[in-house]
Amino acid sequence: MVKRARAVLPDLTPLRTSRDFRLLFWAGLVFYLGQMISYVALPWQVYKLTHSNLAVGLLGAVEVVPLLFFGLYGGALADHADRRRILVLTGLAQLGLTAALAVNGFLDRPSLPVIYVVAGLLAAAGSLQRPSRDALFPRTVRHEELPAAMTLLWLGTQVGFVLGPTIGGLLAAHVGAGWCFTADAVGLALATILFAGLGRYPHLGETEAPSLAGIGRALSYAMGRRDLLGTYLVDIAAMFLATPVVLFPALAEDVFGRPELLGPLYTAEMIGSILATATAGWVSRVHHHGRAIVIGATAYGACVLAAGVAPSFWLVLVFLGLSGTADMISGLFRGIVWNQTIPDSMRGRLAGVEMLSYSIGPYGGQVRAGLVADLWSVRGAVASGGAACMIGVGLTALWLRDFWSYDNRTNEHAVAQRALRDGGSQD
Repeated sequence: MVKRARAVLPDLTPLRTSRDFRLLFWAGLVFYLGQMISYVALPWQVYKLTHSNLAVGLLGAVEVVPLLFFGLYGGALADHADRRRILVLTGLAQLGLTAALAVNGFLDRPSLPVIYVVAGLLAAAGSLQRPSRDALFPRTVRHEELPAAMTLLWLGTQVGFVLGPTIGGLLAAHVGAGWCFTADAVGLALATILFAGLGRYPHLGETEAPSLAGIGRALSYAMGRRDLLGTYLVDIAAMFLATPVVLFPALAEDVFGRPELLGPLYTAEMIGSILATATAGWVSRVHHHGRAIVIGATAYGACVLAAGVAPSFWLVLVFLGLSGTADMISGLFRGIVWNQTIPDSMRGRLAGVEMLSYSIGPYGGQVRAGLVADLWSVRGAVASGGAACMIGVGLTALWLRDFWSYDNRTNEHAVAQRALRDGGSQD
């Protein structure tokens, strides 16, 4: 029985052996706990002010524009500057901006333009921060611990993802959005303190100042590796075509007529995700990562389709939970491919590319889903998105057949990074 449990439960070794990994783990938990409270509050606030799904979807458009520039620039900055310092400075910026949302939220009539402007600035600050966090993480553990560390990092994140929407939904419904943003600000403050406690990780080898040429080289590298290209395209296809999150306020208030159900709708996917990570001890024994990514993303689309046509609220929750499980399995294997194959000298810039791949899809998908819902119906937008996701992921797998056959035991980039790490270097 004990052996069976160990086979599925996460390996806790990175938490025991690395102080800095523990700091990143706890920082991620409190950071995403606060972020997910705001994640619920922002669309809820916009929907209450406008009663328009498209207006809620436009939040995605406002947030995706900064990602296109600051995500890539943040990656280039992470490959040149002190990554710990970037984490702290961008954390302070997010803290100030979230405080502005809180002040606006406490007004009798919150300003919609302020919400859009601050949401865009927060996206810019987050885009500058995330590549440094992603690039720093692999340096805090040994190469063979990366799958276990990746799982644990996601597990801590998912705890925040599960609790955050529940807290956010309750706060938004009973005391208003202002208190949601206040709670987020507290989480940002704690996370920034933990980031400040990290050790120094000097860059390995020569670095270059952020430039368009350097970003261009990173993009060429990413597009030239079909294993990486497959991870990006599958993620974009799934999230752009199928993500239903923007429609949750309308599902709760208009379809089911119960605004208090907003929190459970957000939480269902997160519970499915945390169940996937909490039982992901088997992940390190899977070597065909491309297949796992494709199968997980296809299953995600199927579950979203089922949620769109489910006849009862409870079945919607079940299928949303299963979609979270499938999406997390796909995401875990994408993260392992990235962290086990990309050299440190390009880790920041490629982290910027990765951030674009898993951000552009959901943000663009918000606009798509909001528009389809207003032109057709909320349920139709959810179901059609799931079906389109299955088709898009399948076509991507057919086109990139060598991505489908990816094996971390034989992939040249994984083998090279394993040899470098075993020899005491990463680059």
